[in-house]
Amino acid sequence: MDTEPAVSYRAAVPGTPVLTRTGTEIGTLEHVLEVPQEERLDGLVIATEWGLRFVDADQVELITVRHVRSRLDDGQAGRLAPPQGTVVYRVSAMDEIGEALDERLGQMFGRPHWAKD
Repeated sequence: MDTEPAVSYRAAVPGTPVLTRTGTEIGTLEHVLEVPQEERLDGLVIATEWGLRFVDADQVELITVRHVRSRLDDGQAGRLAPPQGTVVYRVSAMDEIGEALDERLGQMFGRPHWAKD
């Protein structure tokens, strides 16, 4: 039994482990799909060892800060279909500017493009 309180699907964090009903980890949360006009969860896209997979909203039992538990058994989890529809791309500026502080500051302030007067 979970002792963690449930949270809204809007508070779900990418990278959170996704479990079957028996507690087996099947992947991590990639992103949440919602129907904005109806303000309801449509499903979850999860990253698994076999690629991105879709978990329908009716198969999501509980979302907590530490994990997402599905109603799927281990066999059903292995047969999840890839997500359908339009591909969504995300850009992370932090991924593009480097790890070191001087790289980040250089990119933020345009140092690589400075020209001598």
